[in-house]
Amino acid sequence: MAGALKIGFSSYSAPDEGVLLVFAGPNLKFGPATQALLKPVADLVARAAAADRFKGKSGSSLDLVAPQGLKVARLIVVGVGADAEAKPDDKVKLGGSAFGRAPASAGEVTIVAEFPSGPLTPDQAADIALGAALRAYSFDRYKTKKKSDEDAPKQRRLTVCVDAPDKARKAFASREAIAEGVVMARDLVNEPANVLYPEEFARRATTLKKLGVEVEVLDKKALTRLKMNALLGVGQGSIRESRVVVMRWNGGKKGAKPLAFIGKGVCFDTGGISIKPAAGMEDMKGDMAGAACVVGLMHTLAARKAKVNAIGAIGLVENMPDGNAQRPGDIVTSMSGQTIEIINTDAEGRLVLADVLWYVGKTYKPEFMVDLATLTGAIIVSLGHEYAGLFSNDDKLAERLAEAGKLTGERVWRMPLGPEYDKQIDSKFADMKNTGGRMGGAITAAQFLQRFVDKIPWAHLDIAGTGMGSPQSDINKSWGSGFGVRLLDRLVADSYEK
Repeated sequence: MAGALKIGFSSYSAPDEGVLLVFAGPNLKFGPATQALLKPVADLVARAAAADRFKGKSGSSLDLVAPQGLKVARLIVVGVGADAEAKPDDKVKLGGSAFGRAPASAGEVTIVAEFPSGPLTPDQAADIALGAALRAYSFDRYKTKKKSDEDAPKQRRLTVCVDAPDKARKAFASREAIAEGVVMARDLVNEPANVLYPEEFARRATTLKKLGVEVEVLDKKALTRLKMNALLGVGQGSIRESRVVVMRWNGGKKGAKPLAFIGKGVCFDTGGISIKPAAGMEDMKGDMAGAACVVGLMHTLAARKAKVNAIGAIGLVENMPDGNAQRPGDIVTSMSGQTIEIINTDAEGRLVLADVLWYVGKTYKPEFMVDLATLTGAIIVSLGHEYAGLFSNDDKLAERLAEAGKLTGERVWRMPLGPEYDKQIDSKFADMKNTGGRMGGAITAAQFLQRFVDKIPWAHLDIAGTGMGSPQSDINKSWGSGFGVRLLDRLVADSYEK
């Protein structure tokens, strides 16, 4: 497991040290194995629960320090409520919530994977472990003085006690790959732009080769030869050269059409000549969250040896305002041959995606294309930070994405597309302009992208509200969320693996 948490599985047994976490239902009801483990402290737990008015309500907990009768330093009883079994998609969240109740100084944490009704299944226990792994993530590599407990261990260990540890361990293998992919995406989003610029981002993507992913990096010379002028125009004001990285995982049948995932990778976005206000501009180091998700997803697919052929393509640029920068009013010719009038240089992500979408569509002829981008502030106005905006030309693909969102908690909300919106990006001087104004801004951005997908089934996910600075949750305490890795992995696993 990437990060500082080592995860293992065992049969039901009371640990000799660390923190022990158990689940309780209403009226302090425990499962049979948990009851057996807590028998030496049953009276103590009952008296503490009565004193604290703990009734096993979902989200509540009871904390007992150094309980006499057990060797552990701490016993934490976590309430799961009466309907715990009715929420099969909440085990990941529960794992994160439970693990988060253990102090950071605890090097050994044990979770008993049993509800009042009985043992959790191996898959449910593996989900508990996944939630804990995601919750354990932190990004503090640049802190020379840690604010956390000086005695906090360099690596923590989690043991999940379950009825069938071998089966749970096997079930966790794919979830560990998911956790690694999410961690990779979070790391990329959290990195500062002076460290993670296009060339460095491309270099990090090449580390996927060790998992069997074929990686090709297209430099400025190659992009010029391919006539990716829309993408190159965005980066021409930066001293950092632009890159496109294409990652290929061939885990499916030979000759089968690949699934394609495309990510916006603006490593820093000043807005260019149409410069952004200074307040909050530091957050624009995360304007590459879409590309980060694609790299994390490709890691996950390869690490769990997904039985599909998949393409991951990311456009990496830096949008800076120097004397060579693109100007409002400029007209560029995209790789597709369509011309674009630049109205606002801060509507740059769609220019990057336009060329990459066209390149992937024509080169690989995929079964579908899904792009992810922190594309518009308008989607945050529409949906806040709880849902990503979903735009699609294909109902089946949109429905599958929505279902995967429900199952993973990475939710999407479908937004409209239509010719009425398309008219807003028609230009007097070119085939189109790169912004349609303030009204329906997220929609007109999607309409722009649709002009570069031809007739391939396609979905656009605007993750501006979910990819960075999104609300923290039971499984994420990071500024960079890694949104999209679990969503798209679930889409692949449920609908496209044979």
